[in-house]
Amino acid sequence: MIRDPKDRADIKPGLKVKIVLKKDQKTGKLTLGVVKDILTNSSMHPRGIKVRLQDGQVGRVQEIL
Repeated sequence: MIRDPKDRADIKPGLKVKIVLKKDQKTGKLTLGVVKDILTNSSMHPRGIKVRLQDGQVGRVQEIL
């Protein structure tokens, strides 16, 4: 099953993901973490669904592990 980081239905709290933080958008550096909250309300987002990780960092999901 392929999970799409742009599809809200594929992202659930507790999933391990790689996100890009706002400050890292230019470089594309990814941050590893576990989803705590889903912040994007729409079902799809072209740049990735915005989430809050368990450590409090906020960014857009680029990869679902």
